[in-house]
Amino acid sequence: MTDTEGARLFRESWIAGVRKHFPGEPKTGYVTPWDETPEWERQAAGAVYEQVRQLLDLSDGHASRLSREQKSRFVATAWTAQMFKHFEDPKPGYVADWPDLPEWQQQTDADIFEAIEGAVG
Repeated sequence: MTDTEGARLFRESWIAGVRKHFPGEPKTGYVTPWDETPEWERQAAGAVYEQVRQLLDLSDGHASRLSREQKSRFVATAWTAQMFKHFEDPKPGYVADWPDLPEWQQQTDADIFEAIEGAVG
């Protein structure tokens, strides 16, 4: 899978997760299609995809045994690191610790990990 394909998989998994888990109508920015996604967000999505892929690879696939919570935490932490990379002073919601994230976002992050796992498995 190319870098762009991995980043796109991340974004499409995010949108699917938001549509599945978000209570009510999500903000437009949460479900913006890939072609309209800002470049910094595409880069961040690609970086997190790559980190999940490497975790799976370096564990010989055994990272699939992580719990959904552990998978979600990994994606959330990797995303937070990207927010610090792309923004000098990110919004607090962009860098919230995993326990402070809403349930829908925790579930979406776990879905993202599992989508990457399915694609590279």
